[in-house]
Amino acid sequence: MKASPKTKKALAMLVGVVFWLVVWQVASLLIAERLFLPSPLDVVRALGQLAVTGQFWAACGTSLLRIAGGFVLGLVLGALLAVLSAAFRVAEILISPMMQLVRATPVASFIILALVWVNVRYLSTFVSLLIVLPVIYSTVRSGIAAADGQLLEMADVFHVRFWRRVRFIYLPALLPPLMGAAELAVGMCWKSGVAAEVIGLPAGTIGERLYQAKIFLQTPDLFAWTVVIILLSWGFGRLVLFLMRFASRALEGGAAR
Repeated sequence: MKASPKTKKALAMLVGVVFWLVVWQVASLLIAERLFLPSPLDVVRALGQLAVTGQFWAACGTSLLRIAGGFVLGLVLGALLAVLSAAFRVAEILISPMMQLVRATPVASFIILALVWVNVRYLSTFVSLLIVLPVIYSTVRSGIAAADGQLLEMADVFHVRFWRRVRFIYLPALLPPLMGAAELAVGMCWKSGVAAEVIGLPAGTIGERLYQAKIFLQTPDLFAWTVVIILLSWGFGRLVLFLMRFASRALEGGAAR
């Protein structure tokens, strides 16, 4: 029985992961010092010890809600500003330079400035929003501009209502590139959000626990929290893509009826 492309891709990913785990284990044995490089088994033990505590789950939940909130706000605000820019030339002239500025500014600068502007509890949300905003804005703006001109002309001829144009012309053109942009933005907002927590040190967050592990030289815990961040980022990204694919299939089903 021939394996499907999806199965082959999963197997290739598994081989890659196993290879780098072996490299990690060998490097750990050669260095022979847990303080500098703990083994994969040391990290698994540390993760197991953390996972049985209530503080671990509270920190994960707090950081997840705040960073995911920043992502959702950036997604919605970026899409709204892109629509506004597409509808009004003046809006595009005013908004585009700001988006370029936000895109070019280093994350560390945002975090330090945000410490002056917002409460430390909302720091990761604010920074995540700013990181996601220009990515979504540029993607939605380009998608609107690339909508099928012939379909739009046909919609004008037959006086198709605005919401039907959005559903059957704009959204099908926007969703595929928006999925790629959202996947990229999820990773970026998690990196920047946790960095904001490490600098701002809001109580009861992953960033605070990560910083404490570094201060007290708990290297296995440091690696364990890093693994947690990767897993949360990956899981949240899969959820976002699942919801977008579901919306895409719903639109296709509606168009077919």
